[in-house]
Amino acid sequence: MAQDYRKFLSPQFLSQLSKMEMKARFVVEGFLIGLHRSPYHGFSVEFAEHRQYMPGDPIRDIDWKVYAKTDRYYIKEYEEETNLKAYILLDASASMGYRSNGITKLEYGSYLAAALGYLMLKQKDAVGLAIFDEGMRSYLPPRSARSHLHDLLKELVKLKPSHTTQVSSTFHQLAERIRRRGLVVIISDLFSEPEDILMGLKHFRYKKNEVIVFHILDPMEKSFTYQREAIFVDMETGEEILTQPWQIRKNYQEQIRDLVQLYKAKCGEGKIEYVAMDTSVPLDYALFAYLQKRKHLF
Repeated sequence: MAQDYRKFLSPQFLSQLSKMEMKARFVVEGFLIGLHRSPYHGFSVEFAEHRQYMPGDPIRDIDWKVYAKTDRYYIKEYEEETNLKAYILLDASASMGYRSNGITKLEYGSYLAAALGYLMLKQKDAVGLAIFDEGMRSYLPPRSARSHLHDLLKELVKLKPSHTTQVSSTFHQLAERIRRRGLVVIISDLFSEPEDILMGLKHFRYKKNEVIVFHILDPMEKSFTYQREAIFVDMETGEEILTQPWQIRKNYQEQIRDLVQLYKAKCGEGKIEYVAMDTSVPLDYALFAYLQKRKHLF
């Protein structure tokens, strides 16, 4: 498994698994194997104390400064950081039901939410989940008990896309619920009024939360490389338009690039982590971005 761990992070592979818990476990365990084989081992833990070296201990954990002073081998022990409260906000609006091939954006988002929840609870963090479309469809307050994972996964398993998106009201509503500084993770295609979305993100930051946004798009939504005349249907309003894609492709691509750049720039200005992803990207990229943001909280 050490050589093939990345295959377990593929959204296409995950779609073949029947249970959401299995999907989450495969992503997180595969990611951790990759992390431990990389230069980033130990990055989500903090130093606790020394203990005497024992045969079989990793040589990389030897404190060479202590050895230079004492001529004895001591291991640096670490303990997990705790007491982080995290809130995962998952967009379940109609547009998240789109797919050009493979899996929908909502399926991808639910896999990501499940993996993040699994990883957070594994680190003894408290994690909550909010599902939203035109309002908040469901909300589970943060808890750190391992049994909480089953509650999170039950919400994700039954998830279906619906209705339009009203990001602003949902974000403001949740921002007022958060009483203590924490980490807010937003998983969405951000297909709503950018001004409303950015105002909601600012509200989270005003309440002193760290924020990370995973902007999920289907690859075809970025490339628009349709080859035949087609009828396009707005998944939220039902409005239809007949077009020849190659005639509007350049203009469409420019608008998508401008939208992504707008979110990226405004998030940067607001000290919000912005991560652009599409549904073909392995999920370790998202988990690593989460660990980086988590590290900055301590």
